Amino acid sequence: MNSQHLLNHASNAASVTTRALAWVIGSEEYRPAMLHGIASDDFERLLERYFPGAGAGREALTSSGGCAPLRADEYQDILDLLLEFRVDDSDESVWLSSAVAAACLGDNHLWQDLGLANRQELSDLLGARFPVLYAKNTGNMKWKKFFYKQLCERAEIRACRAPSCAVCGDYAACFGPEEGVIG
Repeated sequence: MNSQHLLNHASNAASVTTRALAWVIGSEEYRPAMLHGIASDDFERLLERYFPGAGAGREALTSSGGCAPLRADEYQDILDLLLEFRVDDSDESVWLSSAVAAACLGDNHLWQDLGLANRQELSDLLGARFPVLYAKNTGNMKWKKFFYKQLCERAEIRACRAPSCAVCGDYAACFGPEEGVIG
């Protein structure tokens, strides 16, 4: 089950949420982490709601393996952060939180790891679904870096050597432009 197959059966393929879910579910890299936090019955409901007619999701569940133990804790920490700040308790918010947390384990910018066209699509999605968390990113920090910074602050870990972001030598890495296209 790949993302294009899912989008071919999407109830609303133009929706940013639908595209992000399709990308993560369709990815052998991200699906195991996402499924780590979603029960199989919930996953079936997700498929039926967003991708009716795409086929049974049990095949994807059984072929996905699972989240690597070291990354499972990381995934869970990000998921907990997102769940705490979600706009509501709907299934969609839980599913999207799980997809975003799974994509945070990727190597690219978060918007790329969610299969979105650009950072603005991601920012709009996060602003709509996690408005309080979105508002905390006052400096427009790159989203993955921002989420991990939030986790460090929660754990009272001072990971940065600079007294503030403004004087940090890595400022451009955290706040610079996000170049690149999805291949």
